[in-house]
Amino acid sequence: MKKIGGMPQIAALLSFNGGFIDTAGFLGLHGLFSAHVTGNFVTLGAALVFGTHGIIGKLLALPEFILVIALARLAGTALRARQAPALRVMLAATAVLLLAFFLLGVCYGPFSNPDSPIALLTGFSAVAAMAVQNGLQRVHLTHLPTTTIMTGNSTQFSVDLVDLLLGPPAGRTPETRLRFVRLATAMVTFVAGCAASAFLYWLWGFWSLALPVIVAAVAAALPLEPEH
Repeated sequence: MKKIGGMPQIAALLSFNGGFIDTAGFLGLHGLFSAHVTGNFVTLGAALVFGTHGIIGKLLALPEFILVIALARLAGTALRARQAPALRVMLAATAVLLLAFFLLGVCYGPFSNPDSPIALLTGFSAVAAMAVQNGLQRVHLTHLPTTTIMTGNSTQFSVDLVDLLLGPPAGRTPETRLRFVRLATAMVTFVAGCAASAFLYWLWGFWSLALPVIVAAVAAALPLEPEH
């Protein structure tokens, strides 16, 4: 009987969380994108034009994102040098940061002013969690679709769909089909995370963040079996 676990299952859980946290941050922190920070440039422009709040958090999201990934990279390199389970530690760190996001949101939210210190700290915890997730994706899950940004995934999905319908080059059918399934899984789980986040946030506000904390903990606990 095949064990539950492995990189594809972990990636699916991370994709769900990517959609969930991005949606929750947008709803609870006045338009802050935590999983793909380039979206913050759009909402920053809107905040500047309409004079709304949230400018500070959106300005700081990108440098924080870069800094956290750099620190995670340094930590991962040190862990691998000591033969420590770097991926396991990074997954656990993501869960801890999401727990901080959950606790801060529940204790201090909702935030009327997203530029207040406690609101910024809450947003930074979400951005840090997604930065670590993006970083571990780039290092440890490079053979799998990204778990936070669906633009590239949907592009490759469309290309592979056409290739499968028309018939890809000889010898590449299994490779294309496997990538297509993985892309579809990433996109479906991400959309499921977005939908779940919107519905649960509408019901329970920041209490809804308990779900991605559990999902992250499960991902960190799953067997890290190599994909064959």
